[in-house]
Amino acid sequence: MIINNLMNKRIWLSLAHMGGREQDFVKEAFDTNWVVPLGPNVNGFEEDLAKFVGQNRHVVALSAGTAALHLGLVLLGVKTGDEVICQSFTFAASANPITYLGATPVFVDSEVDTWNMCPELLEEAIKDRYVKTGRYPKVIIPVHLYGMPAKMDQIMQIASRYGIPVLEDAAEALGSELNGQKCGTFGELGVLSFNGNKMITTSGGGALVCHTAEEAQTAMFYATQARDNAPHYQHSKIGYNYRMSNICAGIGRGQMLVLEDHIARRRAIHTLYTELLSDAKGITVMQNPSADFNSNFWLTCIVVNPKEAGETREDIRLRLDAANIESRPLWKPMHLQPVFADAPAYTNGVSEAMFNDGLCLPSGSSLTDEDIKRAVRIISQ
Repeated sequence: MIINNLMNKRIWLSLAHMGGREQDFVKEAFDTNWVVPLGPNVNGFEEDLAKFVGQNRHVVALSAGTAALHLGLVLLGVKTGDEVICQSFTFAASANPITYLGATPVFVDSEVDTWNMCPELLEEAIKDRYVKTGRYPKVIIPVHLYGMPAKMDQIMQIASRYGIPVLEDAAEALGSELNGQKCGTFGELGVLSFNGNKMITTSGGGALVCHTAEEAQTAMFYATQARDNAPHYQHSKIGYNYRMSNICAGIGRGQMLVLEDHIARRRAIHTLYTELLSDAKGITVMQNPSADFNSNFWLTCIVVNPKEAGETREDIRLRLDAANIESRPLWKPMHLQPVFADAPAYTNGVSEAMFNDGLCLPSGSSLTDEDIKRAVRIISQ
């Protein structure tokens, strides 16, 4: 009976994975009555994150990664009528904040090595937008998809050439590195996410990674309803209620103690998938393009060639689901989403092909080797 239960248990894509110390920090928040936004846990969590990402960055803990993207655009001066270049192959949260400010997203497709923003298409889009509008886009948002670093060296060179700041979406890439530098620290600003399925969680939450203390102070100002320095409530700018609570930050402080372990486990899971699927016909496991790239492999992803495999990725997904194993198609590109049907897009077919043939496999750091082997047995049937 026990063996049958183990074989039939639900294997989830990516669940939160507690380390054991989270409750200590949360209890401290209750014991000291710091149960509101701001507080010692928030300060400690921000310090821990700043130390982890390095590069002398300043980190502001917020209520969500989406909030961090929104505030990043605010700090970079995006306003109604502006255009913002955004990677098309991503989750909707990368693009939605652009519209919050009355700006227009301009979507750029991916290249095949990392599945992230194609530098050549990026420059083409920048030039074409100038021809069409007489202005360059206000900001560029590349995304490190599934933890794989984008080609930031090339992207930053192009951004510098045209004087366009980069807001780096590293929501899925905490701990990923390019040439030894942590993702989230290449752009003018970076964004992290602590949603329940990410590398670490605060039950929700996110963070904005800033170059300077002044940027961080401005982000904090806007995140706390933009209250002016006065004895009464006075507001000269529109603000937002985006600060992280001291309780959630307590969870984050506990999670930081096991972050390196979580990263190592996800990479080990990816290695195991790679080994077990090496002989599977028509199935390719996404890999680091070169030694310069060091993905955290937040999710291990495969691409299915229907002609070689004799089945589609949807056939595999449904078979996994029938076996009580969760998997998920790759993100549907933003330029194919109904809500963005009228947005400008510069495409090459890469993201659409990945969406059609790609699948995310169970990759949570709490999964055992036996869980992975069970998933591979179903995939290989």
